[in-house]
Amino acid sequence: MCQRCAHNAWTVLVGVIGGSGLYNLDNLTLIKQVNPDTPWGKPSSPITIAKAPGGTLVAFLARHGVGHTFPPSAVPARANIAAFKSLGVRLIVAFSAVGSLREEIKPGDFVLPDQIIDRTKGVRPASFFEGTSIVAHAQFGDPFANKLVAFLEGRVRSALEGRDVALHTGKTIVCMEGPQFSTRAESKMYRAWGGDLINMSVLPEAKLAREAEISYALIATATDYDSWRENSESVTASEVFKTLKTNAETSRHVTELIVADLHDAAENGDIISEEAGSMKFSIMPRSEKQKDEDREKLSYVLPTYFSS
Repeated sequence: MCQRCAHNAWTVLVGVIGGSGLYNLDNLTLIKQVNPDTPWGKPSSPITIAKAPGGTLVAFLARHGVGHTFPPSAVPARANIAAFKSLGVRLIVAFSAVGSLREEIKPGDFVLPDQIIDRTKGVRPASFFEGTSIVAHAQFGDPFANKLVAFLEGRVRSALEGRDVALHTGKTIVCMEGPQFSTRAESKMYRAWGGDLINMSVLPEAKLAREAEISYALIATATDYDSWRENSESVTASEVFKTLKTNAETSRHVTELIVADLHDAAENGDIISEEAGSMKFSIMPRSEKQKDEDREKLSYVLPTYFSS
């Protein structure tokens, strides 16, 4: 049996990635755990297949591993996205703890960003094509799936009703390398650039999802004000931890309420139509120098273009 087909009995359309503090969806019913062995290794954690009220299946992965063992720069993002693709996932909603660069985005608030500024340092493998004989240039002008983000806005807002949590949209997130937090000078610079949020995890995750033709959106959960505020202490891990637990509980609640609608929308197809087939014209024309082993490797995430 081929690697991609090994888990077909547990095909799900919706994937959820949990960030710092969100290591499980224990408010849903556990069905099974799987741990796909992809050409890029194993994912950060075994993937939990869970059932939401009403019977909808969702696949959950803890980005930083069980017990938070992977720092941002070492997260096996290629294996994570490839593992989701092998299960049949068509869209991913990723949660991430973030710092706020704007006064109006308070700790505890939720944000649906629509743009990214890349401040990683090139140490994270950012493409499935890296190290192969095949070249591709995925379009990334809109780094999040526009239709998915628009679909999420009303549903997340509704899920947050009755809680003292605001939802912000149309924001830009800065992805820095870490693992240290920003200096005050850097934090002020990111604000001047137009950054509204900062984290260490959205890249290369979003780039890899685009290459795998999976619709991807980020739900950012603010934990702190980073280091830009004058006359305030700079951000510390202990300050972040205070907010993580509450944000994680709210994230589970939101997931429970929106997953059925996400599944139905993915099944219908329109919400994922922008990403489906998007790599067709991104892959450079085939030449005699493309290696068969590279084509076989890439068929794991892009079977439409590389399966023999």
